Amino acid sequence: MTTAQTTANGITITYEDKGPRDAPTILLVMGLGGQLTLWPDEFVDALNGHGFRTIRYDNRDVGLSTRFDAAGVPNVKWMVVKSMLGLPVRSAYTLADMAADGVALLDHLGIDRAHIVGASMGGMIAQHIAARYPGRTLSLTSIMSSSGNRRLPRARKEAMQVLANRPMSGDPEDMIAYSVRAARVIGSPAYPAAEERLQRRVRADFERGWYPQGVARQMAAIVADGDRRHLLKTITAPTLVVHGEDDPLVPLAAGRDTAANIAGARLLTIPGMGHDLPLALVDTLADAIAGHAKGVAVAA
Repeated sequence: MTTAQTTANGITITYEDKGPRDAPTILLVMGLGGQLTLWPDEFVDALNGHGFRTIRYDNRDVGLSTRFDAAGVPNVKWMVVKSMLGLPVRSAYTLADMAADGVALLDHLGIDRAHIVGASMGGMIAQHIAARYPGRTLSLTSIMSSSGNRRLPRARKEAMQVLANRPMSGDPEDMIAYSVRAARVIGSPAYPAAEERLQRRVRADFERGWYPQGVARQMAAIVADGDRRHLLKTITAPTLVVHGEDDPLVPLAAGRDTAANIAGARLLTIPGMGHDLPLALVDTLADAIAGHAKGVAVAA
C-alpha cells in the first residue's frame, strides 16, 4: 500500500488515493480507532473494479494522522453518565470537526463532489458531511452506524465489556491479543475471520500506528455529539443504510432508525453480519455501494 500525507484543516492527514483519477470518487471514512487499513484491500479493489476512485484515510487521532496528545485522555465513562443526565459534555474536538477533515482532504485532492461512505463512527462522520456539505456529497452510505437516538437498544453486554477493558499498557502482545479478542466478540457470527488472517491484520495495524489514547478522545466526540436525528432530517443526498442483522455493538434498530430519519433512504440488512467488514461479504457490500452510487450518477 502506498500512502501520502497532506496538511488539511490544520492537521496532517494520511491517506491512500487509488483508482482512475477521472473516475467518480468514493470517500471511505472509518470508525472508532480504526486505521484506513480496516477497509479491506479486497473491498477497495472491488470498488475500483466497479469503476470508482477510492480515497481512504486515517481520521485525526488514529494511525498516522495528527495525534492530540496535548488534550489528555478523557474519562469517557463519566462523560457517558453526564450525557445520560442531560448535562453538557465537552470533547477535544467534534464529529463535525472530523467531517471537516474529510472535506478538506477532498479539497486538497481537487475533488468537488464525492460519494461518502462511512462505517460505524465513520458513518456518523459521513452523516455530518452529507448534512453540512450537501454540495460536496453525491450520495451517502452509512454502514453499521446510528442516529444517536438515546432510546435505541444498547450494545450487548459482552460487546460493551470488551470495549471498556481496552488495555493501555502498551505491551505489544497484550494489545494484539486484546484486539483479536475484540474482533471476535463484535464480528460477524456467520462470517468469522480466518485466525491467521485476523492475527496478521491486527499485528500489522499495531505496528503501523496503534494509539489507544486517541480512541478515548474519539469516543468522547461520539458521546458529545448526542442525538443526530435533527441533522439527519436535513440530508438531501440519496442515502443507503447498510446494517448487519447480528451486530452486537450497534444493534440493527440503530440502522433502522438512521434510515427512518433520512428522507428517501434505502435500508439493506444483511443476515449473519456483525460489526465488521468480513471478507466473505466484500462483494456484497461493494456491489450494493457501487450500485447505489451508479444509480445516483445516472439520475444526475
